[in-house]
Amino acid sequence: MTTSSNTFDIAVEPAFDFLAPEYAELFDGSAATAFQHPLWLHSLYTRLASHAGATPLAVVARRRATGALAMVLPLLRVRRGPIRTVEFADLRVSDYLAPVCSPQVFSELLRDADACAEIRHLVRPFDLLRMTKLPDGRLPIESLLDAPRRVAMDSNAYATVLVAPFEQWRASAMDRSYQKELAKKYRQLQKKGALSFSCCDDSASVLNALDVMRKFRGPRFQSQGDGDLLQRPEYYDFYSDVAVRGLGSFVRLYAMKMDGEVIAAVLGLHHRDSFLVIMSAFDIAGYKSQSLGALMFEQVARDCIERGDQMLDFTIGDEPYKKLFGAQPSPMWTVTQAGSTVGAISLFALKQAPWLKLAAKRMSEFRLLPTRSTTPTR
Repeated sequence: MTTSSNTFDIAVEPAFDFLAPEYAELFDGSAATAFQHPLWLHSLYTRLASHAGATPLAVVARRRATGALAMVLPLLRVRRGPIRTVEFADLRVSDYLAPVCSPQVFSELLRDADACAEIRHLVRPFDLLRMTKLPDGRLPIESLLDAPRRVAMDSNAYATVLVAPFEQWRASAMDRSYQKELAKKYRQLQKKGALSFSCCDDSASVLNALDVMRKFRGPRFQSQGDGDLLQRPEYYDFYSDVAVRGLGSFVRLYAMKMDGEVIAAVLGLHHRDSFLVIMSAFDIAGYKSQSLGALMFEQVARDCIERGDQMLDFTIGDEPYKKLFGAQPSPMWTVTQAGSTVGAISLFALKQAPWLKLAAKRMSEFRLLPTRSTTPTR
């Protein structure tokens, strides 16, 4: 039963400072993910929000007695055509979204009727409330916002548990025949020149690796939707800013080089005891038969184990290669709520989207069928 405790002051703080010590302290004690890290959100709000036409909506809860920070909901108001949406600060760069709060304080907030009512008031008006990419087992944001129950997304997240030494992890996580195949590919690669693998340790090497990643990823993603985000200046600036600022602590950028030139790179975030892969790039044209991606992830796993990491998180996406490294699926969730008639229509359309995509696919296949012939053909 919900009761009012008058414990919290709730407000929208448009100029909230994600680099302030109070937020760092809150984040460290919270159940939030790497994608709510101070550096990540600071760069997202300052470098991406304006380009996307998004308005910051940082809903902040403070202890009434002391003013101490208790919770932050890092949200955005985004107009998508005629639809006014409220959503987590994501803008296509974050894989996991969550309130920045400890489980204990979150429970306190849920018991505070006045606090919940004020939070629900402050996020309005909207046509559509969309809370996607919610990790399994995290804080129930839908209860705080009085939104419908979460539903599973089409995609899962994948992570593999790391154990030391590396050889033990590889033997338990990877099929023996696949281990032999990668060992053979690695020997072949070594014969092509001076091969090296390292974690970038200065801003110059980070920016060089990011430039190479942009070059490799452009052709690879050109045919997929609107292409690769790294090709867009504002997104390249975002990733560069986070990578340089977080180097040595929050961010790792691994590079594989041949004769001093980068041929593969993996960008990821280090949070608590996990390394989360957020972007990779490989010289597929130059090394078609070498399985650069698989070799690169094997080396990343080795380095993570040597550093004492407990988890290699491949984040969202059902790509088959993840299971080859022993990664197990974890469901992802979404919460949606209509706030107007227009929003209700949009929500209905979103729910029909999988059916519409399937129908469109079948229609396109039908149009490609050959004209019937009176003579049977194979």
